[in-house]
Parts: sequence; C-alpha cells; structure tokens
Amino acid sequence: MSETPVVAPATPTENGTPTQTTNGNSTVATKPTVDDNSIFSVFYTLGKKVAIVGSIYLVGYMGWSVAWLIAPVILSVARDQLAKTSEKKRDIAKASALASEKDVILARIDELPAWVYFPDVERCEWLNKILKQVWPNANHFARTLVKETIEPNVALALANYKMNGFRFDRIILGTIPPRIGGVKIYDKNVDRNEIIMDLDLFYASDCDINFYLGGMKGGIKDFQIHGWVRVVMKPLIRSMPLVGGLQIFFLNNPNIDFNLVGVIDFMDMPGLSDLLRRIIVEQIGNVMVLPNKLPISLSEEVSAVALKMPEPEGILRIHVVEAKDLMKKDISVLGKGKSDPYAIINVGAQEFKTQIIDNNVNPKWDYWCEATVFIEMGQFVEIQLKDSDDSKKDENLGRASIDISSVIKKGVVDSWLTLEDAKHGLLHVRLQWYKLTANPNDLQQILLETQLLRVTTMSSAVLSVFIDSARHLKQARSSSKPDPYLVCSLNKQKQQTAMIMRDDSPVWEQGFTFLVSNPDNESLIIKIYDQKTGNDIGQYTYTLSTLLKQFNMEVIQQPFQLQKSGPESKLFMSLSLRILKPGEIDKESDALEQVAALTRSSSVKTPDAAAVAPPAFKESQVTSKRLSAESPISEEDPAVVTKISPAMSASTSSEKPISELAASVLTHRFPDSTASPGEHGLGRMQLSIRYSAQRQKLDVTIHKIQKIPLRDPSNIPDPYVKLYLLPGRSKESKRKTGVIKDNCNPVYDASFEYLISIAELRQTELEVTVCTQKGFLSGGSPIIGMLKIPLDDAEITTPAGLNSWFDLQPEIRHE
Repeated sequence: MSETPVVAPATPTENGTPTQTTNGNSTVATKPTVDDNSIFSVFYTLGKKVAIVGSIYLVGYMGWSVAWLIAPVILSVARDQLAKTSEKKRDIAKASALASEKDVILARIDELPAWVYFPDVERCEWLNKILKQVWPNANHFARTLVKETIEPNVALALANYKMNGFRFDRIILGTIPPRIGGVKIYDKNVDRNEIIMDLDLFYASDCDINFYLGGMKGGIKDFQIHGWVRVVMKPLIRSMPLVGGLQIFFLNNPNIDFNLVGVIDFMDMPGLSDLLRRIIVEQIGNVMVLPNKLPISLSEEVSAVALKMPEPEGILRIHVVEAKDLMKKDISVLGKGKSDPYAIINVGAQEFKTQIIDNNVNPKWDYWCEATVFIEMGQFVEIQLKDSDDSKKDENLGRASIDISSVIKKGVVDSWLTLEDAKHGLLHVRLQWYKLTANPNDLQQILLETQLLRVTTMSSAVLSVFIDSARHLKQARSSSKPDPYLVCSLNKQKQQTAMIMRDDSPVWEQGFTFLVSNPDNESLIIKIYDQKTGNDIGQYTYTLSTLLKQFNMEVIQQPFQLQKSGPESKLFMSLSLRILKPGEIDKESDALEQVAALTRSSSVKTPDAAAVAPPAFKESQVTSKRLSAESPISEEDPAVVTKISPAMSASTSSEKPISELAASVLTHRFPDSTASPGEHGLGRMQLSIRYSAQRQKLDVTIHKIQKIPLRDPSNIPDPYVKLYLLPGRSKESKRKTGVIKDNCNPVYDASFEYLISIAELRQTELEVTVCTQKGFLSGGSPIIGMLKIPLDDAEITTPAGLNSWFDLQPEIRHE
C-alpha cells in the first residue's frame, strides 16, 4: 500500500537557499539559486537602460515634442513610488507577524489588536502558538485547496478574456504562520446545536508561488490577507469529536494584497497585471467570503446536506436612490468639470453595480438590488462611488457602509449617508429586511407588494439547491468516461459545480441559492455537460409550483430521473423554498426617517409639528412639553415612550397618510419646548451622538432646534448648523447642514460621520455652531448659539449612544 507523500516546510541548505522535500527524499520544489537571480537582475538593468536611451534617441530623431519623453518618465516614477509604498506596507506587516505581541503593541500603538478595543474579544496567544507549531504541515492542504478550487476558477475567468493555459506550478507557503489578533465567542441568540466564533485573522506570508499563463511564467510573493473570519461548529454530536463539522468564511471582503513578480510584472502589459490581480482576489472571495463557505466534515454521522446546504436567514432589499454634492474629478477646458458617477454595492462576495450617470455630481440612480443574507451578526453593506473614465483607472468618489444588524432591528432604513474618503458628498439609500417563512400562504402578500413596487427584478421567494451526486451518466466518448459538471439555471441566474475527472457517477456536494420572482410560473433547469466534448449528457426540469405543495416546501436527498441520458441515470439533490415576508418594522424610527426624507426632499417650509398633529394627541401635548422642558429625552427611554404614546396605536393605522402618521410620532418623540427656550434664551438643540468601536466611526445626528429667539419679526432667521472637531478645527472635520429659510424651529435630521480612533475620541470635543444666513447681510453676527460637547462621555460608546437636548450657549470668540 503506497504512502501519501507529506510535503515538508522549506529548509535552508548550505548556501542559504531553501528547498522543499517529500518524505525527506526527493525534492519537490526549490527556490531559484543566487546565480539565476543575478542573471535576471543584470538583464533587467540592461533592458531598462537600453529602453531609456532608445526613447531619447527616438524622440530626437523623429522631432517630437519633449512631452513625449516627459510623460512616460512621470508615469514611471509614479508607478515606482506606488510600488515602493506597497512594498513598505508589506514589509511592516511581515515584521509585525514575526514579532511578539508586546513588540507589536509598543511599536504600533495606533493599530492595537482587536482585544484591546473590544471588551467581548479575548486574547488568544495560545492559539498563535499552536498555529506556529502546526503551520509546516499546512502546506499540503493549502496546495490541494488552491489546485482543486482556486486554479480552475481563475483559469475559467481568464478564458473569458481569451487568455488560456493558467495553472499553478509551485506553492510554498513559507515559514510565517497566520496571526490571530483576538477571538470572540457568541453565547447569545445562538442555536444550541452550534458554536460560533469570530477570529481577527492577519496573514503576512513569505510565500513563493509560481504560475504559468500561456507561455509566460509569473509568481506571487508577499501575500497578505486581513479580515474577520467566522468559524461555525455544527452540528454538535454525542460522540467524539463532539462536533460534526466546520464552516469557515469571511463575513465581509477581507483586505488582500500581494506582489506579482516574473515576466508578467516585468513586461507590465497594459492592464494584464491589474486584470490578473483582480481575478485572483475575486476567486478567493468566491471560495471563502459569504455567501460562499469552506465546509469541513469531521464526522461520518453528519450528512453532507446538513453541513453544505445553503441556509439563508433573509433578503436585504437595497435601493440606491441618489447622491448629492459629489467631488468633481473630470478636467475640462475651463478647469474642473464634473464626474461620471456610478455605485458598487457589496454584501460579502455579492456585488451589484448601478448605471453610469454622465457629467453629474448630483446623480439620481433609482437602482434596486437584493442580497441574500446568511449571517445577521457582523455583516455590512459596503457602497463605493466611482467616477467612470475610459482613458484611465476609475477614481474614487467616496464610500459608505451600513451595519446589516441595524437594518434587521429597524426593519426599514431610509437615510442620507456622509461619504467617507471624500472631501464632500452625500448618498441616499433605502434598505428593507425580509425574513423567510415556510408558509405558502404568505406568497400572495409579497407578490402584491412586489407588483405595487413596479420593479420587475424584485423577488418573492428564495430557492436553496443542494446538488449531491449523479449516477450512471451516459458516455459522451466511447474511449473513456465523461468529465462531468452541472449547470443550474433559473431565469437569468446560473450556477455551476466543479468538474469531476473521468467519472460517470460524480459526487459534487455543492449548494446554491436562487432568487425567485414567482414560484407559480418558474422552473429550475439542470443540465450536465462533458467538459471535453461540451455535449449535454443529462438534464432535468423541476417546476417550482410542485415544491409549494411539499411538506415544509422542501425535498431532501431525493433521486430524479435524468432526461436525455441513460435509462438508469439519476440525479440526487435537495430543494428548499422559502417565501419573503417583511421584517418587523420599528414604526417610530421608521416614521422619523420618513419625516426626515420629506423634509429634505420638499422645498416647502416645514410646518410646526403641533399644527399638523391629529386631535387625538392634543390632550397629551401638555405632558410632552413639560417633559421636553424639564428633562432630556432619550431615544431609548421606555418610560418616556410609555407616557407620551397612549393613543399611538390608533394613529398607526394604515388608513392614515404617512405624512400625518410621521408628524404624529414626531410630536410625541420630540415634543415642543414652549416652556423654556434654554438657560440663555437662545434655544435648545436635539442631538444624537454614537461611537462604534468596531468601525471606529463617530455618528452625529442634528435632529432639530427649538425656540430660536425672534428679535426682529421682519427678519426671521435662516438657520443652519456647522460642526467641527476640537482641538484643531480643521477643514476635514467641518460638516454643515442645509439652510432652512425663515424658521425659528428648524428640523434637520441630518447625520454626519467621522472616522476616529477611540484613543483620539477621548481627547476630542465636538463644536456645534448654529448660524443664520441672514446675519451676514444685516451686519450683525451670524452666530445664534454654540455648544462644546466632550466626547469622553461613556454613554457615547454604548449601543444606544447619547441622545439628549442641549441648551445653546452664547458665542465663544476664537483667539
């Protein structure tokens, strides 16, 4: 019985060159010798000098402008500078991975491990020691994973660009193991049959990976990846090892960086290295970023369908409405022109892209998409805005992110987001959460909602498919067995299994998820192909209306007779259908958000809330005013909500217009403060301040101002609010609301964000200034009142944040 070769780690030889051995005998892979590197370096230097001299000679000989010489030099210098910066980052990361945790903390106090900032994240130096010990044995597993999973997918993606022959030649992970910055164990809202943990993974390797693309040889070095990895242990069993299997995946797209070397990087073909880099990153995401998981079976007691069947928790419907005040990136004859913006939406590995709006810094996309959510905790919607440019790489216009768990909690979120990594710009998005049910009676309700939405691409159900195996496929070639792979299609959605070599009874064990518009009139089409000939060797069509009649709307591990195949050809698969149902909506927060949207979108002056309040609430307004004048109102205070909402259930009827409902809720959540204009008689401001340690983001919301003094009835103020972070008062920290004309009780509901570390937060103050636009014209001071709020308040870092009324102070002169 032959032994399976075990690949050992790289070990130094007498001349200092690492080698790779199998069972201590034959050499599997060696690094290039010093002589090879020296010869390549000499040819590389000589080639650069010849190219430079030749370029100068050609410019002079042809009589061209000097610009033809200067432009390539500038591009070359910029490219070299970028390469040096990337190399420096990789070197720093590699040094951090090799150093002890104490050295890392002392050297990089601003980039501490996750357990320092998050109280629920624990240290795990013991785990890092174990990884260091077992890392030499991981090379064989990694090589198998790369060869069997990533290589065929990269080759298939490159084939779409007419580039064939991609294959990995040598895979050496190196000696630096991954490092775990912290571990978080979930003990709440977790099924008792599973264990969930998150790992802060950082891998800065000294790997040596070679590949071939056609006749060209290239390599990957200094590979780095950083992100939160979730490990789900399920199901728990009563025999050793007590855990039936593992599911390993990244919650969101990790940060990936690596250095391309060899002929591909040397030749620097237009777009080739960027294309190859992008495809490699995408395929890594297709393996281990949600909704994709890396399943590992640990016990024969657990079936493959229990571990690998997709289990979505819900659907997130995303509406990218518009953006305002984006940066101008295009250059015109008269100077700065406009931009051609578009948005890229990412939920894990799922990516969506809006249309491009030409020459517009206030684009209106009205773009809808739906993302399947498999994990409620820890995932984010990431939105990037870019400027499309045919002549060069698309430039960034800013980005924004939304915690999916907050959308699930509220049911609906309608918000303007301040763009990060941008000088200015706002993005308007709406998100709604849909849970999944196994009740077919819920289908008509969601179909009606989708029809009223008038967006044809929206879905009403989710279909989960698990392709287990096929038996006795017909022969596509007389000389050998087929190389089968299976393609599932539903409307325009297609999913494909891996190819199994030389097997007429392949076992795939792969799961897929499809969005279904209407299960009553749609079908799942399955076809099996032989890769070498491209011939169809079996197919099956399953009508989804049949699944609606099954118990719990699912079939588990059932055999289906294949059509256009052999008489005994069968396909074994599992199907599960779930109907979309709107999640529980936080009616108060939803009404407030809709009022904010109405305020922003309307050019009409916002009426006083009391004027539009329904009669049922007049009696409770006295209580509202007293609460507002005497004590701060917290958004999360249940006692206040109980006191001021006895009649609210009557107002939430669907028969009332949404504007009336919103105004009613606003009146009771934020009642008028007629009894007091504040300590200094300058008015009172409603503010919400919250800091997320995980995102290192400070959120500030200016809700409203009440009782601004009216000193001249003929000169009603046009108030707006400015924000600065102190000390410094830099332009980067400046934020500003819109101007509300002729109003002493303006309502803004404007949210602003700052990226700031928790260490900086404790030494920072928020300066809030209320100004009037008419102050400049009247000759007086434009400042109505100010606030200075220290951000070291512990309440700011709580999940609810600080939500309170503040009395405006007199103007503070800056020295």
